[in-house]
Amino acid sequence: MIVRLAAALALYAVLLPALAQKPASRAEAVGIVADMRRIVTPMGVERTQAVRIGGIDQWITVRGMDRRNPVLLMIHGGPGYVSMPTSWYFQRGWEDFFTVVQWDQRGAGKTYAANDPAAVAPTLTRQRMIADAEEMTAWLRREFGKERIFVLGHSWGSSLGIELARRHPDWLHAYIGAGQITDSPESERRGMRFALDAARRDNNQDAVRELEALGPYGAPGRPIVLRDLYVQRKWLGYYGGAVHGRRNFDHEGAAALLAPEYTDADLRTIWTASDFSAQHLLAETVTLDFSGYTRFRCPIILLNGRHDYNVSASVAAEWFGKVQAPYKALVWFEHSAHEMFNEEPGRTLAALLQHARPIAERAGDVAP
Repeated sequence: MIVRLAAALALYAVLLPALAQKPASRAEAVGIVADMRRIVTPMGVERTQAVRIGGIDQWITVRGMDRRNPVLLMIHGGPGYVSMPTSWYFQRGWEDFFTVVQWDQRGAGKTYAANDPAAVAPTLTRQRMIADAEEMTAWLRREFGKERIFVLGHSWGSSLGIELARRHPDWLHAYIGAGQITDSPESERRGMRFALDAARRDNNQDAVRELEALGPYGAPGRPIVLRDLYVQRKWLGYYGGAVHGRRNFDHEGAAALLAPEYTDADLRTIWTASDFSAQHLLAETVTLDFSGYTRFRCPIILLNGRHDYNVSASVAAEWFGKVQAPYKALVWFEHSAHEMFNEEPGRTLAALLQHARPIAERAGDVAP
């Protein structure tokens, strides 16, 4: 015991000067993060690259400890709210079991920064985004020699992922929906009730006044305009309906500053890109209704935050009860709202290992 203690104290004395120093710059801090998660295995893959999709360069990262593992494509939410910049935090464990692809979609993140927004703007349509998702999935299947891959669609990205599951079930080991959009108008109404009830309990007169001023929000025949949507989201988020126990996404914005994949120039436009995508796509997104999509020919896995009112978890669960698929699983995250992979990253990995990876194992699509 004394020998071990002496050894530990000696090691601490060696490390103390380094521990006492703070990174002198963003570049130095990012370098530390990048080096800690560097892939060094012989069959590993660690790439940040542009892929020509839909006539423009679209940026992806590809990371995994063994390229023989199944490919998992994550389709981020928003529209325009990229997941690549926080993937350094939540994704590292996934990479032991999957080859994980983060994709900054048309009009978002690094892809926005790499293209002329004026030229891209006319192409920011839902149909073009679905086609991009099809092209990206097809490219990954070719690039890695995979008959099938996993697709995880989050929030807005789930509106693209569910179309892949419906149109191309033979391309997928499984479709994984996180914060799954189902009946958007009903989701919006429930989100409004949550926010207004919380504001009244809190005696928050400013919130009550702003929310009540929206009138019959989301009522049939009354389209939701972005101005009203942002008011609803403001107070919904304030009361933890987007990130449980928090009032906003500021911590994720700060975490993006440590993203090794993002240059200073990328970071300067990240929120401009998010607004750009939202202006073109968000109003239509909150009208989408997939409640009629109940029969699938590929496995369907649903990741549901118990406190999610940003995209209503209760609406998604009701829809999932009607779904017919070769295999289906609903996983509840009791301490999460809309961002379970950031809010409960360990349980997210556990869900992927319990419900997704065994499908690839049965298909023989895993590293020996």
